[in-house]
Amino acid sequence: MKKALITGITGQDGSYLAEFLLAKGYEVHGIVRRVAFEDPEHRLHRIKHIVGRLKLHSASLESYASIFNVIEKVKPDECYHLAAQSFVSYSFEDEFSTMDTNIDGTIHVLSAIRNKAPKCKFYFAGSSEMFGKVAESPQNENTPFHPRSPYGISKVTGFYITQNYREAYGIFACNGILFNHESPRRGFEFVTRKITSAAARIKLGLAKELKLGNLSARRDWGFAADYVEAMWLMLQQKMPDDYVIATGEMHTVKEFAEAAFKHAGLNWKDHVVVDKTFYRSAEVVELKGDYSKAKKVLGWKPRVKFNDLVKMMVEADLDFLSHKR
Repeated sequence: MKKALITGITGQDGSYLAEFLLAKGYEVHGIVRRVAFEDPEHRLHRIKHIVGRLKLHSASLESYASIFNVIEKVKPDECYHLAAQSFVSYSFEDEFSTMDTNIDGTIHVLSAIRNKAPKCKFYFAGSSEMFGKVAESPQNENTPFHPRSPYGISKVTGFYITQNYREAYGIFACNGILFNHESPRRGFEFVTRKITSAAARIKLGLAKELKLGNLSARRDWGFAADYVEAMWLMLQQKMPDDYVIATGEMHTVKEFAEAAFKHAGLNWKDHVVVDKTFYRSAEVVELKGDYSKAKKVLGWKPRVKFNDLVKMMVEADLDFLSHKR
């Protein structure tokens, strides 16, 4: 039985990946902060339905000793490094913790693997935010990086750290440059979940308006459960490499809001208010991925379409809020 270790197992991607790997017959280990064991109802809510089948370990990305101890104990066959401070807007408010967590955490995991599990295959969760002020559209594996946020900068650094461990130490290390991927498990601070939750709340009479920033920002949105399969496929190849994972379609924030409110039986224009305090300090106008390499090499392609994704999220929020009443 293969052993997989997931950092960030309590997050959106981590929870879907854990389910996917369990279905594949893996022994799945996860790294969580100590506070998660003290408050499992909130901290482990995305994995509560499978927590009995997981082996969870207390550690912190900021502590090399704790990461080293987990790697030494588990000796995983595959490691999926998903944990990060991933909310772009917050990275502008506290760039220091974003850099510390995202950069040092990646070095800590890779160094521990090099020393205690050198045959372990490693996946780094890159981001389309690394492209930032894009030089071309759509973006592929050869598009230059021009990050426009501390988060994007930290992910570019992690990308090159991963490449360096691959080239200098022979670690089977892959970078997944994943474009925006959403689901009903997305955090409420992210614009997509903010929109679908607000649409559901307004529909149920729990709110009246939704404040949003730049409605013209365009993104390539896919379904998180589709994307975790791509992570796994990267580590099943004979040689490590880097891949863009995306849908190849781009939609504006306005289109997302329009679709969400329409599914809730509402007109978005009656409820959405533009608030410029939500604009980023350095805006990323558009991101659109070219996943042709992943399609050719991995045999991967997205399954869930944009409108189906929005519908799924709105219905989940309506169901959740209806049962809370």
